Amino acid sequence: MMEMDVCILLGSNLGNREEQMELATAEILRLCGELLTKSSIYETMPWGFEDECDFLNQVIVIKTSLSPANLLHQLLEIETSLGRKRTSSNGYISRNIDIDILYYGSLVLETEKLSIPHPRLHLRRFTLVPLFEIVPDFIHPVLQKSHSELLQTLDDSSAVKLYAKSFSI
Repeated sequence: MMEMDVCILLGSNLGNREEQMELATAEILRLCGELLTKSSIYETMPWGFEDECDFLNQVIVIKTSLSPANLLHQLLEIETSLGRKRTSSNGYISRNIDIDILYYGSLVLETEKLSIPHPRLHLRRFTLVPLFEIVPDFIHPVLQKSHSELLQTLDDSSAVKLYAKSFSI
């Protein structure tokens, strides 16, 4: 399979958030591909549920030769290895690590287990701000708008605060 640039969102709001994200990034690079770039780290309130623990979020871009399905499998394994416990509820809950595929190049894919681009990325400031930082002119393959355009029309007004420039991975 040819190599593809993939945008991945990391999030954590339980335990040592920085360490969880560092470990997740290291495992992604070990198992999935080469790091091309990464955003700053942002601190945000939980989205879709209430909790006293804020999230850290960061977008990384990797180059991978894994298929979307194989990449998803690896990312889920990494979450599990870092202690993520998935529940059967459909609601949002706090978690020590969350890893989402945002884009797989310009691929549009809809399967039972995977939707690319991520179906809610255009609704979430905590996703769009780091995407805008590192790939502002990338065109969403379904909505046909850049991250800059998506941010300008975004209804989500939640705070996205710069936490750190990035980790040293």
